Amino acid sequence: MTFQNVTIAGSGVLGSQIAFQTAYKGFKVSVYDINDAAIENAKNRLMQLKERYKQDLGASDEAVESAYNRMSFYTDLAQAVNDADLVIEAVPELVEIKTKFYQQLAQVAPEKTIFATNSSTLLPSQFADATGRPQKFLALHFANEIWVNNTAEIMKHPNTDPDVFEAIVDFAKAIGMVALPLQKEQPGYILNSLLVPFLEAAQMLLVKGIADPETIDKTWMIATGAPKGPFAILDVVGINTAYNIAYAKGQAGNEQSRKVAEYLKMEYIDKGKLGTGTNEGFYSYPNPKYLEHDFLAD
Repeated sequence: MTFQNVTIAGSGVLGSQIAFQTAYKGFKVSVYDINDAAIENAKNRLMQLKERYKQDLGASDEAVESAYNRMSFYTDLAQAVNDADLVIEAVPELVEIKTKFYQQLAQVAPEKTIFATNSSTLLPSQFADATGRPQKFLALHFANEIWVNNTAEIMKHPNTDPDVFEAIVDFAKAIGMVALPLQKEQPGYILNSLLVPFLEAAQMLLVKGIADPETIDKTWMIATGAPKGPFAILDVVGINTAYNIAYAKGQAGNEQSRKVAEYLKMEYIDKGKLGTGTNEGFYSYPNPKYLEHDFLAD
């Protein structure tokens, strides 16, 4: 299997990163989102990514311009996937939204198209039937800031065609990722199986009033030597993502997660503080306090 045309469905923080990285490695990329406002926000993020690639990777002006020019933008799903070899879904981390998306995608995607979900915590088997092509469906999960944190976890479900699995492993390598094949389904893959409980523990300390974000981050950074604490990481991940995970667990009956979701919505999301993407979350950017030279000394 060879891929030439790749559609990224969902142009949020990570969706935009996946789109740019894929285009940067020479693929033709279609970016889909639900309305013009979302697409304009994506274009702004992509313009910022051009600068990050030059700064972090030493990419040339020509290379980042070429990458941007390999991308097309759509608010019509049928047009966005018209000749797609692969669709990578990066829509919000809510079961009902993803299910509805796959039901719509199944009606308009060509028969050849492979579907991959970038879901952070949900299993591909939860959506396999909705895709209408379970044998051509699996998970392909990226870490945030994928141009430097270049992991790609590839996870099949019981009915994924082995050839499709291997094709996505090869694709991940082709876009500059370290391909990490998972042989069984696991909520959260490897990365988030480790990361999410850590971030949830930090959020619970905050919601319980044990300490503020700076104190919690400072504790972690000093005690472990880590360059970021959990709340700095949450700003990069995106507070919307943390909210969606907590909300889903709250809806499933987890009372602590429900309280976290309510807190994040009231104190951050409703105030437009979504993390680094909006220049404000638990910290203010581009110069967050945790990077100040005396942050760990006070």
